[in-house]
Amino acid sequence: MVIGSGVLGLCTAAELAMRGHAVTVIDPGGPNASSIAAGMIAPALESLLEDVSAERAALLKRARDLWPAFADAHGVRLLREGAVWRGPRAEAALDRLQALGFDTRPTPGGLITTDDWRVEVGAALKALTRAPGVAVVKGQVARLVGDARRWRVEADDGRVWFSSTVVLATGSGPPVPGLPDRIAAEVAAITPIRGQLTFVAMQAPARVVRSPGVYAAPCEGGVVIGATMEPGRRDLDPDPVEAARQVASGLELLGEAGEAGATRVGIRGASADGLPLAGASGEPGLYVALAPRRNGLLMGPLVALVVADGIEGREPAADSAALDPLRFA
Repeated sequence: MVIGSGVLGLCTAAELAMRGHAVTVIDPGGPNASSIAAGMIAPALESLLEDVSAERAALLKRARDLWPAFADAHGVRLLREGAVWRGPRAEAALDRLQALGFDTRPTPGGLITTDDWRVEVGAALKALTRAPGVAVVKGQVARLVGDARRWRVEADDGRVWFSSTVVLATGSGPPVPGLPDRIAAEVAAITPIRGQLTFVAMQAPARVVRSPGVYAAPCEGGVVIGATMEPGRRDLDPDPVEAARQVASGLELLGEAGEAGATRVGIRGASADGLPLAGASGEPGLYVALAPRRNGLLMGPLVALVVADGIEGREPAADSAALDPLRFA
């Protein structure tokens, strides 16, 4: 049973179902951070923006490399268009990305990398919910009760499910009542990061365009321009002043005109080191798939692999230690 229907929960459910497990996903309903994301699978430009180590960049690239097989297995259309970077010090950015091993070449005013891909988020999430062996039910989990054999999952409307294995994929939400104290404390320590983006109707660019502080990602009918990173905030009301600033920056980046549409807000969850928490929680039958910061799509198949291997008792994947939920204990 998977509690949560964001990208980490759905990737994990699809991976488990592909291995022959019957999986129930409890979807709390409403938007989540995954559903309002721009769809970027971007190890290169995320590595540049976050100024990560060579080891972290290599991990992000390995996570990206799982996507082609994962997408093929689950009917997700993977768009390998690359991404453009425009901004100051483009030559230094090019040198940095090449030093990290990314395929990058200069362009007028910036650079292009073939190592960043994307998906259409809505279509991708829908495809994962339709994976054979995955059943999605709407519900709010009110309480978890565990013993040595199984978990009792109680919904707020009185429904009850029993499962020997539960995967906690609740995003930036508060701890589910009934979680063991140690796990509840780890969930409570996840930092919420508010993100806001705005749809703009216009001729979409051929690929994602990014610069410091703003991106424009193609989507049906135009682009989405985003996204803020506001740690510690959980409020979901759009900020019209920030939206106007964001749209102006995005249109300047593209050098085009467009008509601003709806602004959406989501809350990401982040661990202390910015990598997801994925794998065994230390409690029998309880696993977690949480806190990918703004790289939920990029890390989704790797998180799914790590969690599914743990459930099946397989030899841990090479990158599982980096995502170990117990690494901060």
